Amino acid sequence: MSWRRILSALAMLTLAAVLYRRGREAATPVLTIFAAASLAEPFDEIAERYRQLHPGVMVRVNYAGSQQHAIYLEHGAAADVFASADERWMDRVRRRGLVSGHPVVFARNRLVAIIPASNPGDIDGLEDLGRAGGLKLVLAADAVPAGRYGRDVLRKLAQQPGFPADFERRVLANVVSEEENVKAVVRKVHLGEADAGLVYRSDLTPGLASRLTMLEIPHAANVLASYHVALLVRAREPEARAFLELLLGNEGRATLVRHGFLPPPSP
Repeated sequence: MSWRRILSALAMLTLAAVLYRRGREAATPVLTIFAAASLAEPFDEIAERYRQLHPGVMVRVNYAGSQQHAIYLEHGAAADVFASADERWMDRVRRRGLVSGHPVVFARNRLVAIIPASNPGDIDGLEDLGRAGGLKLVLAADAVPAGRYGRDVLRKLAQQPGFPADFERRVLANVVSEEENVKAVVRKVHLGEADAGLVYRSDLTPGLASRLTMLEIPHAANVLASYHVALLVRAREPEARAFLELLLGNEGRATLVRHGFLPPPSP
């Protein structure tokens, strides 16, 4: 056989393999989930459990700020499930007719302040976040749920004993960066690019516990962040509903709690 025929035969085999693979992929249901960045650790685990229970379904979880997901969906992005870190962005998607049924609160969270273990800013307590003189703080942007919650915390702290009335203004004057999701805040503090940041309690994962120090926020000044989930109007059935049942069931709830989230309110 000539080399030309050999190469032609190889090309045909390659084409056949590509077409076969594409055909298999086209026949495989793909479940797409848009989830808040703060849900990455538990949702990775829940998605893997879903794959075990439904081996014929491909699961893709996209993590970003809830505001980013809402904008993507408004502009036609295809997804089956949307899990938002607050009601604001879920409600925006719902008002645009993109939600099927009623959103459900499936988890809650609280905020904490984090500083690098080396403490380059010499921060002894929350009061120091408003100290003038070169302190570098990082927050999520106001459009991000964690950013909005963080600013609520600062306003509440300003009303607590031991904090000045203009505490929020003082802290915001030290902000050197506003991030598009809470994981970016964690990353900058972890890398020493900031002296402190406000994040969710669940963001202080076991892998980061030795590298970051947590400052608890008094209960009276903290917020209770509520996470909402819903099927979208173009959701693949029954695959999407099966994921929602796993997330809202005992196994999904236990996974979220193990990763530092609070359970939803009792019915």
